[in-house]
Amino acid sequence: MTVTIETAADGGEQDGAGAPAVLDPAAAERQALFERWAERHGVDAARRLAEAEDLADAVAAEITPDNTDDTYKKSWRVWTRFCAATRLPELEATRGALVAFVTWMLREGQQNGKGYAPSSASTHLAGAVVGLRRRGVSVLGDDQAAARSALEGMTVRLLQNGERRGRGKAPTGTVTGLRALVRACPDTLAGARDKALVLTGFHYASRAQDPAGLLVSDVTEEERGLIIAILTGKTKHSVRAAKIPYSADPTICPVRAWKAYRTSLVLEGDFRWSAPTAPAFVGIDRWGHVTGGMGPDSVTRAITRISQRAGVPVAWTGHSLRIGLATTARARGRDAVAVADQGGWARHSRSMLGYMQTEDGWTDNAAAGLT
Repeated sequence: MTVTIETAADGGEQDGAGAPAVLDPAAAERQALFERWAERHGVDAARRLAEAEDLADAVAAEITPDNTDDTYKKSWRVWTRFCAATRLPELEATRGALVAFVTWMLREGQQNGKGYAPSSASTHLAGAVVGLRRRGVSVLGDDQAAARSALEGMTVRLLQNGERRGRGKAPTGTVTGLRALVRACPDTLAGARDKALVLTGFHYASRAQDPAGLLVSDVTEEERGLIIAILTGKTKHSVRAAKIPYSADPTICPVRAWKAYRTSLVLEGDFRWSAPTAPAFVGIDRWGHVTGGMGPDSVTRAITRISQRAGVPVAWTGHSLRIGLATTARARGRDAVAVADQGGWARHSRSMLGYMQTEDGWTDNAAAGLT
């Protein structure tokens, strides 16, 4: 890796007209670091330190999940639209600018001129801060906190005015719903895939990206069921081994559904889809042809389509299976720690406890039995 940071005699690079060139904030910060390193350790050591910094940047970019990076890019586009609309400089992050940003998002920030849902505004605020810091802009914690306080206050005001934005919480997957979904699956390769997708996903609390990222080698068949190696965590990734036992009811047994799906795929699909490095769940077109591995969006669309076919009152989403495991396991008396381990939540996760509250709010209710 080659680093070519040159310092001019007058302390800055020169442009074609002889005037000092203006560095962007990130480059200026790196230049200042280089000069401090050179003063302390010499130019050669400073170059090696700069190379190490470049390597660290490259590693960080490589290990950032694609969907997280996509969110950052989208949030930065929202920030630049805000700056263009308000004629504020992009590379400044004052308290007023950040508060104005969340206000603008809630009032008119979408491309169609409508306001964002508070949850989306919160995501874009966080993403814009990441984008600013990546470009060398200092964002003070107190200024970001002021923007979040403003967002929370305006969210309360929206609720008081009877305005609810966003899709709301995903519908909860239930065992009754699973039975309906399975009954509605056709006796085809696609139907076998659908059964395996929802039944296994329910039992390890899948997000849409989980089955999309599985390979054949990630699913091991054991005497007592399946062991599925799942990449887990939104920011700190690890692999958890979720154990899925046979079900007492063979009609909704995830292990039997998985085996039936893989058998059908071997008989009807190309042999390459059975290789250890092949995707565990494949897309299938209307003619029964395998089209390749499934992505997170196709998993979400498939779960919604499967639930609509079954006629459930509210169509499921890619998150319904995850909520379903937490609420159903809690209703059956499962320990919260065991549920967290199975679903890949951090123990005492706020989101998991929020799902469980749906059940706890009835079973441990202060108003129960009073009248």
